[in-house]
Amino acid sequence: MRTERFRSLGIPLRELHLVDVYTIATSKRDFSPEELSQIGAQLSNPVVQRYSVDRPTEADFDHAIEVGFLPGVTDNVGATARQTIEDYFGFQFGKGEAVFSSQLYLAAGDLTPESLEKLAGALANPLINRIHIKSREEYGKKGMDAVTPFVHLDDPQAAGAVGLDLSDADLARIGKEGILDPRTGERRGPLALDLAQLHAIRDYFRGLGRMPTDVEIESLAQTWSEHCKHTIFASAMDDDVPRGLYKTCIQAATNAIRKKRGGADICVSVFTDNSGAIIFDDEHLVTCKVETHNSPSALDPFGGALTGIVGVNRDTIGFGLGAKPCINIYGYCTGDPDTEPALFRGKNRENPILSPRRIFEGVISGVGIGGNCSGIPTPQGWCYFHDRYVGKPLVFAGTVGVMPRAHNGRLLHEKQALPGDLIVMVGGRVGKDGIHGATFSSEALDPASPVTAVQIGDPITQKKFSDVIVREARDLDLYRSITDNGAGGLSCSVAEMAKESGGCHVLLDRVPLKYPGMAPWEIWISESQERMTLAVPEEKADAFMDLMGKRDVEATVIGTFTDTGRCVVEYDGTTVMDIDLDFLHDGLPEKHLLTLPVETAYPEPDFPCPDRLDDLLLAMLARKNICSKEFISTRYDHTVQGGHVLGPVQGSGRVQTAATLTKVVPGSMKGVGLSQGIFPTYSELDPYRMAIAAIDLAIRGLIAIGIPLDAIALLDNFCWCSSDEPERLWQLKQAAFGCRDGAIAFATPYISGKDSMYNDFSGFDADSRPVKVSVPPTLLITSIGIHPDVTTAVSMDAKFEGDLAYVVGETGEELGGSEYLAHIGIEGGVVPSLDMEAAKARYEKMTGAIAKGLIASAFPVAHGGLLVALAKVAIAGRVGMDLTIPGGMRPDRYLFSESPGRFVVTVAPGDREAFEEVFGDDAHLLGRVGGTAFRVSAGETLIEQPIRAMKTAYKAPFGGY
Repeated sequence: MRTERFRSLGIPLRELHLVDVYTIATSKRDFSPEELSQIGAQLSNPVVQRYSVDRPTEADFDHAIEVGFLPGVTDNVGATARQTIEDYFGFQFGKGEAVFSSQLYLAAGDLTPESLEKLAGALANPLINRIHIKSREEYGKKGMDAVTPFVHLDDPQAAGAVGLDLSDADLARIGKEGILDPRTGERRGPLALDLAQLHAIRDYFRGLGRMPTDVEIESLAQTWSEHCKHTIFASAMDDDVPRGLYKTCIQAATNAIRKKRGGADICVSVFTDNSGAIIFDDEHLVTCKVETHNSPSALDPFGGALTGIVGVNRDTIGFGLGAKPCINIYGYCTGDPDTEPALFRGKNRENPILSPRRIFEGVISGVGIGGNCSGIPTPQGWCYFHDRYVGKPLVFAGTVGVMPRAHNGRLLHEKQALPGDLIVMVGGRVGKDGIHGATFSSEALDPASPVTAVQIGDPITQKKFSDVIVREARDLDLYRSITDNGAGGLSCSVAEMAKESGGCHVLLDRVPLKYPGMAPWEIWISESQERMTLAVPEEKADAFMDLMGKRDVEATVIGTFTDTGRCVVEYDGTTVMDIDLDFLHDGLPEKHLLTLPVETAYPEPDFPCPDRLDDLLLAMLARKNICSKEFISTRYDHTVQGGHVLGPVQGSGRVQTAATLTKVVPGSMKGVGLSQGIFPTYSELDPYRMAIAAIDLAIRGLIAIGIPLDAIALLDNFCWCSSDEPERLWQLKQAAFGCRDGAIAFATPYISGKDSMYNDFSGFDADSRPVKVSVPPTLLITSIGIHPDVTTAVSMDAKFEGDLAYVVGETGEELGGSEYLAHIGIEGGVVPSLDMEAAKARYEKMTGAIAKGLIASAFPVAHGGLLVALAKVAIAGRVGMDLTIPGGMRPDRYLFSESPGRFVVTVAPGDREAFEEVFGDDAHLLGRVGGTAFRVSAGETLIEQPIRAMKTAYKAPFGGY
């Protein structure tokens, strides 16, 4: 293995060897030495690997570190090895038998106990991993000890009644810490229920003349969680938002745009299903959804990000009657991976947070495994670094799907479970992983964050049922409705679908489990991955189950949809839940939130301008929010499924681009474009302008590749902090109104969205002093658009010597929140504003100019300003530029201003007249493309740098990854 990463952490490694270990636990069959050797051959690659059976591995090392999973943690490699052995020998492992995987690291170097502990910490996460360390001498005696991490639980506990006739203090403790378990005396974990909600629950069951069961309390907590109900966006706010921010801003903007468009409306389904959908062509729809998986990723970055991406894949499969996932999207906000902040969840340096590097590398790996193992291209994404993401990262995961508009006269975006339909769960089994995931994500991260909230997804299992559902069962008309088991597990998926039919009756003891001993409430709310819930007509059940069996997909009938108006759950012949659907879904007490304005008047700072900007240009290109992330783009398969048109890196210089373009329907010349906009550092200065800037950049990315405004739709993802503070709510309100105004101005409707409201870390510093770290209020805007003809699409790279270089759009003296001010360590400043009416007209001109073939390359100006955009265009084309900037503004302010609404374009000299006729005074000629140097002057030379030096600076920060 490469040791540079560990040496950079101060670990004195000479060599590090990696051994994959498989431990076979059987009780009914003893494999012979010959059979074990055959298994070794099946599980190894003879070209690059060799194997041994029941003997220590030979290597030059000083310490052996074995890393395996703790009991109950999903072991995908072990499961695949088990299936490989079963297929090879033609038999099935029995109950209580399994194959477990682990990794053995053989480390050579002068490792002290401290550095050995640090190495182990870099290789494993104690939350999900077991770690065994032996010296070479100890290892040489018999190798590592055989460990079989089976789950052993006590006999399952029946559902119990929960008394709520308590003081407010005791009720609040239940809401914060959970129900008291009578067997252990411990609290079960956060319910995220406030006093008003607990009072409403108590009053409801008083009216029924009984106490609630723990299953009912847990189910209400999941259904009413901020994660599921979005209570902050739904609540009345101040005196001017009586219908809540969602209805007032996001929904109202979309409704107004759709009404104005009339017959030209591109939206098909918005805000009512697992994803949103727009028209692709006369025969197809495309869907899109972007989710967040922040809290789990803070505890286990790999598992958190993996479940994020496979979870949003299921949102696609669960749209309508099932869309095929065809593109994945990602976005990561973390701390600087070269820093190691000393923050702890407990006093006296107990339970340290994961380092930004561990989080960064983990989330990259999780999304990569999820997409690559599922055969879904992952072309679109970005990374953003800020020291306020060290306590809780933000992990965005999105998926685009494609589906026919109709089949055999049935509109496929419509679905409805009917009374009498069978409730069928398909996919993975249920375990303790993912319990309290929804409620956990509705609170700040603190020392009591539950381990059970961590999950690891299984993309192979999901791929199997994804294919059989969207390729076979859907078009055989074998089910009437489908949704994914995400937040809240069965408690939410079944109850949501029950609204379609009017009720449900669940037999909980029929649910297949990973291991025996789970309590009813755990089975009901577990978020164990890779599961879908379907409504299957009884007369088609045999055909459905037969098809699932043929495709090796586990499917189980767990109940029936009814029209009783109630959600009824039985376990072992006893009713453990019986709640009116209206109360379950709409009994949540209404809130009226109040905000407190925050000062946002920050003058533009005064500081000296360097005489030359060469060093500044190279330093800006090397900033982590600007530099190349090609190591991610090439790690993710972005060409699988064969629709790749414009990828994540472009030009012979391979520069990260702002927008990607993918064909999703074979034979069609149309394509799906994706872009995104995010400006967290603007939020504290002006959240309204921040939202406008994010919308504008997301739209501008698509405009630059040739997608017209009327073919673009948006998705919003709010990740806020401390949302119980009036000041933070005021910022949220301003941003939401920015979302409304920006969407209406550009006539780009929202089709889906998500919010995550408590992205805070509460813990301690190295001296045991209380610390709270809140993320910057963050809004991600994702744009999706349909390109009319991918053969006319424009990439970002400069292409020909002699082409003319322009900036299209106006530059203002506004540096607030910019990468430039962050680089020189200055806060404040004026956040860039945008004349949206002028910008809309400009974008329509861009679309026309691209359609006429007048533009050779186009790239939106964004983080780092005009100079960074010009440099990236030059690096991508590996060709120089000779530029002269206008006077009237200080050079550094002109070059590093992040004014929105602008493009850098290159134009063939022969097209100059036609191009300038289209744009008039909106296009500003800066110079020419050519040579091997990048020159910028303003009366005198400001910059003269070889393109190769700029490329080196741009690639340097993550060159070792």
